[in-house]
Amino acid sequence: MFVIITYDVGEKRVNKVCKKLREYLTWTQNSVFEGEISKSLLMRCLYELELIMDKEEDSIYIYQVANPKNIKKQVFGQEKNFDELFI
Repeated sequence: MFVIITYDVGEKRVNKVCKKLREYLTWTQNSVFEGEISKSLLMRCLYELELIMDKEEDSIYIYQVANPKNIKKQVFGQEKNFDELFI
């Protein structure tokens, strides 16, 4: 399945959440990740994120797309792919 995950977490946890999501998905913008992932890997990722986040302060949004062929993605301005910066 294709997912888009966005997050808003406390300053102390931002780097941990970003690092964890990088293990599973592609970092496309600050606080935004996307990519293909199996249901079992998504469940593992979410479990690991729950260990990091503070449920009283933080939020994580997951958009699951059953058929990624139905997505039309348009980028205005500079398209960013942070993963390519670290290669």
